[in-house]
Amino acid sequence: MNTPAEQLEQRLKQQKITEVECVVSDLTGIARGKISPTNKFLAEGGMRLPESVLLQTVTGDFVDDDVYYALLDEADIDMVCRPDPDAIFLVPWALEPTAMVIHDTVDKYGNPIELSPRNVLKRVLKLYADNGWSPVVAPEMEFYLTKRSSDPDFPLVAPVGRSGRPESGRQSFSIDATNEFDPLFEDVYDWCEAQGLDLDTLIHEDGPAQMEINFRHGNALSLADQITVFKRTMREAALKHDVSATFMAKPITDEPGSAMHIHQSVLDVATGKNIFANEDGSKSERFLHFIGGLQKYIPKVLPMFAPNVNSFRRFLPDTSAPVNVEWGEENRTVGLRVPPSSAEATRVENRLPGADANPYLALAASLLCGYLGMIEKVAPSTPVQGRAYERRNLRLPITIEDALAQMEDCQVLQEYLGRKFVQGYVAVKRAEHENYKRVISSWEREFLLLSV
Repeated sequence: MNTPAEQLEQRLKQQKITEVECVVSDLTGIARGKISPTNKFLAEGGMRLPESVLLQTVTGDFVDDDVYYALLDEADIDMVCRPDPDAIFLVPWALEPTAMVIHDTVDKYGNPIELSPRNVLKRVLKLYADNGWSPVVAPEMEFYLTKRSSDPDFPLVAPVGRSGRPESGRQSFSIDATNEFDPLFEDVYDWCEAQGLDLDTLIHEDGPAQMEINFRHGNALSLADQITVFKRTMREAALKHDVSATFMAKPITDEPGSAMHIHQSVLDVATGKNIFANEDGSKSERFLHFIGGLQKYIPKVLPMFAPNVNSFRRFLPDTSAPVNVEWGEENRTVGLRVPPSSAEATRVENRLPGADANPYLALAASLLCGYLGMIEKVAPSTPVQGRAYERRNLRLPITIEDALAQMEDCQVLQEYLGRKFVQGYVAVKRAEHENYKRVISSWEREFLLLSV
């Protein structure tokens, strides 16, 4: 049987790959790494990167020195990045035969780097494995296509489609509105097939040129990798067709935000059965406890679902996004929806994560909340009948400052996700928010410039 290194070499040579993009995900979800000739990549068996790349903000800045040196070696040492042979993806838009290989990160002793988002998800999945469970997830990714713009002061607008006209009004589930961008999506599906991404359906969402791609249910780590690749693929296809694709949570004023809904269930490894359903098809105690855990801990992990100041604009009133951890069956006004299904497909849909969330961290956070609920046997609230948008009892923090404070103060998260990760993640997001507060907005110029 071939070793992982031999499997990796075999796959690259079969595809006649000449260049390899060696990548890791930072806390924001940006791919960081190196591009290497295939021969050099195989000879070295991976790469080394400074640990500090995991504490970069979305603007490329770093956290304050006191946090930086509390979490990292003062010598600014490298971490070892090891390729995962199960995470090889072609780069179909590259001029040369190129593959992207996602890496795991360890220190010089072989210990997983605590700040790595992929390691955080692996850490949560091990909790399930240790109990004989295997979580199953099915993400849904919403995003906007927009007209290309080089000036960030100009609002984003819908692009021109095949008809020669931009979309107007709400075109939810419209086939014709989706077909406006057929050439683009033909490339997306061709590229995703070449990459082995497990896409399911394409849907037109509520906003102008707002789309949704659904993934088939499967392994959480594999799907986090696939979402990382898909977001980049979608952007590349959009650029080829002279438009932009954005996964911002709230890119356009007065239009719906973009979410990353996560459907979740859990299998018993020994039997292969869904532990959310009893033999008679009714909902199990573990299912209810899973929901109870989501309700109890989501307020603590919210920054992993809503990582940016823009993320919280999606939660403003009358934006069609739930700002609560209520639950209910077939109810889209709650944060935790139970879709109608057969007993073996019993699941809960977490509707709170934004499309801008790091997929490794969003999946890790959601699965951890459910796991804690099952371990602690947390009873959920009464399911909601009817509209839940205005409910106040189980509402969430509405600013990123409040959400980060709750995350920082939660000792349970430090125990299960690691003190370094929680401290580092909060520090990165606070640094980004401090950067944001220094920017004078167009609203301030419009309404204050000549009025106060």
